[in-house]
Amino acid sequence: MNNKLSLMIAAASLSITLTTSAVAADRSDWPDSFTVGTASQGGTYFAYGSGWANYIAENLGISGGAEITGGPVQNMALVHTGDLSFGLTTMGPARESLEGKSPLAPGMQMDNVCAMFPMYQTPFSVTVLADSGITSIADIPDGARIGFGPAGSTSDTYFPKMMETLGVNFERRNGSWSDLGGQLQDGLIDVVAFAAGIPIPAVSQLEVQSEINIIEFNQDELAKITESYPVAPFTIPASTYKTLEADSQAVSMWNFAMANCDMPEDMVYEMTRLTMENNDKMVSIHKAARTTIPENYVKNNVLPWHPGAARWFNENGFTIEASQIK
Repeated sequence: MNNKLSLMIAAASLSITLTTSAVAADRSDWPDSFTVGTASQGGTYFAYGSGWANYIAENLGISGGAEITGGPVQNMALVHTGDLSFGLTTMGPARESLEGKSPLAPGMQMDNVCAMFPMYQTPFSVTVLADSGITSIADIPDGARIGFGPAGSTSDTYFPKMMETLGVNFERRNGSWSDLGGQLQDGLIDVVAFAAGIPIPAVSQLEVQSEINIIEFNQDELAKITESYPVAPFTIPASTYKTLEADSQAVSMWNFAMANCDMPEDMVYEMTRLTMENNDKMVSIHKAARTTIPENYVKNNVLPWHPGAARWFNENGFTIEASQIK
């Protein structure tokens, strides 16, 4: 072996040793495990969050999993306090929590929560049994029993207000999406007002077992809602559910993954990198992840960015100013 080749091998060995040492050093402050706050079973948060946690845990070689919670509002509180390291939230509840207006802890400014990456939009849509005769919002009868999801969820926080704005009188019911789907089938409630990424597992299950109607907002209703609440028009493609014969008009709110701001920078960097650079894998976890792409980072105008996440975005041409980083 000539001297030049020997030197090249030695340099390569040294590089590998240094890299290995750096990785080991970078992980010195990492926790042994992590938990992601999601929401109730039967909803998109649980499916997306549990799949993502397993994917990250497998690739980083540490233990990780999902926890069933009350959804975005509770996740903000749990991540802020450090009871959970990571969670999923919607921009509306995130803003209220950051401003100290969380219904769970009025007056507490939950400012130790940092953004990681964009997930998807949460459409607000209405589902009924086909034999109810309800084909529009105006058809919902006075006193209808409406399921709004888990107490404190994005749906439960905003959908009742939206219904009131549209002149609907109702009895409010709460529960997991799976439970509410079962109650709809059993005639215990009349309507389910869903707010979750599409396709919603509970709706997909419902339409296999029953004939349903997915109710859209007309233009007047859409104008009233978008003027009054932090939502934007959203089209549910007809291909989302076999029940739909045409695209359905809804409204939506963006979701982001978040971390406690004290989580190690290198760990959050690696989690963000794995997510943003492997969209095919994310879509295999849940179809809503089609919009879990770097370009949608601009949809966060509420939470400060975690330094680890911001480093990945800035390294890859998606500018996050220093003033936006915790």
